[in-house]
Amino acid sequence: MVTAVVGANWGDEGKGKITDMLGDEADVVIRFQGGANAGHTIKNQYGKFALHTLPSGVFHQNITNIIGNGVALDIPKLIAELDSITGKGVKAPKLLVSDRAQVVMPYHILFDQCEEERLGKNSFGSTKSGIAPFYSDKYAKIGFQVNELFDDEYLVAKLKNVLEIKNALLQHLYNKEPLKLEEVLDTMHQYRDMIAPYKADVSAFLAKAIKEGKNILLEGQLGTLKDPDHGIYPMVTSSSTLAGYGAVGAGIPPYEIKKIVTVNKAYSSAVGGGAFTSEIFGDEADELRNRGGDGGEFGATTGRPRRVGWYDAVASKYGCRLQGTTDVALTVLDVLGYLDEISICTGYEINGVVTTDFPVTIDLEKAKPVFTKLPGWKCDITGIKKYEDLPEKCRNYIEFIEKEIGFPITMVSNGPAREDIIYRKSALK
Repeated sequence: MVTAVVGANWGDEGKGKITDMLGDEADVVIRFQGGANAGHTIKNQYGKFALHTLPSGVFHQNITNIIGNGVALDIPKLIAELDSITGKGVKAPKLLVSDRAQVVMPYHILFDQCEEERLGKNSFGSTKSGIAPFYSDKYAKIGFQVNELFDDEYLVAKLKNVLEIKNALLQHLYNKEPLKLEEVLDTMHQYRDMIAPYKADVSAFLAKAIKEGKNILLEGQLGTLKDPDHGIYPMVTSSSTLAGYGAVGAGIPPYEIKKIVTVNKAYSSAVGGGAFTSEIFGDEADELRNRGGDGGEFGATTGRPRRVGWYDAVASKYGCRLQGTTDVALTVLDVLGYLDEISICTGYEINGVVTTDFPVTIDLEKAKPVFTKLPGWKCDITGIKKYEDLPEKCRNYIEFIEKEIGFPITMVSNGPAREDIIYRKSALK
């Protein structure tokens, strides 16, 4: 069976932990979109890890880990990640990289930096990982697939044409020095040698795995609200963050995705710019930020402080709907134990009218949060294993959220470790 693990909101929902946990019963874990611009934080017996490209199944020896064709493949970062986990005692994982995956080039990162510099205060808050230029090249059909690295005659001819375009932009738009063919080609040869042991026909491998009844996990990056079509455009990422794209980015039939676990934080957080209706500020935000996540709400890739806010039921309902959610995993619930009272955003006021439907970005920018306040439970819930053992006010909080979003909460994370999880029966299933 194929299960997708995706995010309901702005990313950083705790997908890595949930994927790592579900990996106990998985045979295959696949990254199907995005690149090294975001990270999954995982805490296990080996220590604490921030994965950016590697699937979260790399800590399980029984799992085949796959980089799908939909991923923006930064080869040096992938290899560095492999070295970093094996350097901490993790056995080398089984890893396959699609021969159709496209390669993040050094000039993609350069162009990302140049464009953010050019935009100045109007920048998109990019991680400067080259993601937008990468996807621009992919759909302009001037990108490079992994398989193309292995045909030198073809590679040189194509690279000459691509560099004509890149150098014109570098010189005349950004006032930078042109790229040299020999230097870029040498880099691509290094990339070829790095990736050679892992190159594979991934779609053929997955077709066989599905036929054999293997358990397969699709691991998404970021969340619904960062999707280029359905998110807070233009402050979005450059590849689809929806479970539906998993079929495309992995190379499997869409009807094979039977279960969609949508990860949803018990409060809200976001990195980068864009509308964030339930955002809080000042001392209130600082306290939540410092208490939140695993060691605070700071970006796994950039280290930047995340913007934080109260749980947004409007955005989460929308995010779960777009994902096609079958199960909600509610994470970092333990963080909220210090609060006397907890706010939940249950509506948006736009031009004097209250709505519970998530609007397009132009209207979202005008939205003011409508809050409902619930009493806090004022205790540490870490280590609790049974739902009925949670404080009543904590259960009330969970059940209120479930009613507001209309999707079943079947997992509750109450701590950073992989064993800090509570399974719950929902009346909605």
